[in-house]
Amino acid sequence: MFTGIVEELGEVTAVEKLGDASRFRLRGPLVTEGAKHGDSIAVNGVCLTVVDLGDGEFTADVMAETLNRSALGALEAGSRVNLERPMAVGGRLGGHIVQGHVDGTGRIVERKASEHWDIVKISLPAHLTRYVVEKGSITVDGVSLTVVDAGSDYFTISLIPTTLALTTLGIKEPGDPVNLEVDVIAKYVERLLAATASEPEEPVK
Repeated sequence: MFTGIVEELGEVTAVEKLGDASRFRLRGPLVTEGAKHGDSIAVNGVCLTVVDLGDGEFTADVMAETLNRSALGALEAGSRVNLERPMAVGGRLGGHIVQGHVDGTGRIVERKASEHWDIVKISLPAHLTRYVVEKGSITVDGVSLTVVDAGSDYFTISLIPTTLALTTLGIKEPGDPVNLEVDVIAKYVERLLAATASEPEEPVK
């Protein structure tokens, strides 16, 4: 489980294509400190498993399912990435509950710079629209953010200087893809309500 509070701006150092899968080598001295084989690290909001470690870098295998559902396939050597270690039990939940399971991808539609922050408009896949609400939470490339405006096929976010400086959202441009993860609680509530509505009524005795 993650919080969507990015710990480190890392870098892809190598990408090895393995048929329908890929092996990524990523540099992140902070997130690899104390890490072990089998640990999880979120890369642009995607939960990946560490398969090798050394010299402040780690390797992760990315299967076809992950490549198909996320924007990781667009990464190449030199790409900057947002990195986060799992939340420690007993720690502060600084963002919101994030699983690292990407629900879909969007694209930066436009961004407007102001004196102290940027307003960024992002396209929203139709199957995710119902989970995105004004002032609700959403994860964009692993960054926990508050939705400013929620439209039928887009949403907007406001990025403060810290987010612009410490995450890849500061360098993303219109047309760039981003990974999206919606609030898991909303998905559970929807599923439970649907199940309740379809249950047959108990016969009267």
